Amino acid sequence: MCLAIPGKILSITNQLDETFRFGKVSFGGIVKEVNLCMVTAANIGDYVLVHVGVAISVVDEEEAQRTFSYLKQIGEVEELETG
Repeated sequence: MCLAIPGKILSITNQLDETFRFGKVSFGGIVKEVNLCMVTAANIGDYVLVHVGVAISVVDEEEAQRTFSYLKQIGEVEELETG
């Protein structure tokens, strides 16, 4: 099964132009580098859904927190720590 994990953009770390951007995204305290090319309107502080290292959409904070809580309950967050 494929999952998209919600996370909060902490910083934009590399930006070649308006489209090609990378950023640091926090997943409940676990920080990963994420490709932001598909969410050109996303900014620092926004919540995004991330699938295989690529942010695929912007979501509101309430939805992100609720989804992340569910993922923790079913044990899907541990993979972030090791992967």
